[in-house]
Amino acid sequence: MNEDSIVFRPIGLIHSPHHDQAATPIQPVFSEGIAGTVTLNPDLVDGLKGLDGFSHIYLFYQFNQASETRLRLKPYLADDEHGIFATRAPQRPNKLGMSLVRLTGIEGNVLHILDVDVLDATPLIDIKPYVARFDSRSPVRSGWQEAVSDEVAAVRGLRGYKGPGQD
Repeated sequence: MNEDSIVFRPIGLIHSPHHDQAATPIQPVFSEGIAGTVTLNPDLVDGLKGLDGFSHIYLFYQFNQASETRLRLKPYLADDEHGIFATRAPQRPNKLGMSLVRLTGIEGNVLHILDVDVLDATPLIDIKPYVARFDSRSPVRSGWQEAVSDEVAAVRGLRGYKGPGQD
């Protein structure tokens, strides 16, 4: 193995009702209440001990159906281009995604989740608990997104929106 290489093996699969990339919610806020499951590899079940006490978890996954890598693009909330690292778009160099979902239960190697905005059968790379003490920050800045009103974000977050310069 090359020392510049990083190799991850999926630890499970994320299952959701989303089968069409073009119809999948763009962010968890637009998928409120949508149920899904995570099927963890059975040999890793012991690693779930204590996770049931958390209301939210981060899922880290591979954008396995993402298109080509793009360093600049027009995100759904913008009419101008931004660098890929200033967005959450899937056209990233390493195709790594992250979602914060609600954990509603664990049965063996199956985690029941809500607010899932991930395509069905997406390879799971890691799970981490959301811990308000460590993860919540104030004050925060949200870069170029601060110029976008909540109303505009709500409209553009719905799939099918075609605004100026949007393909």
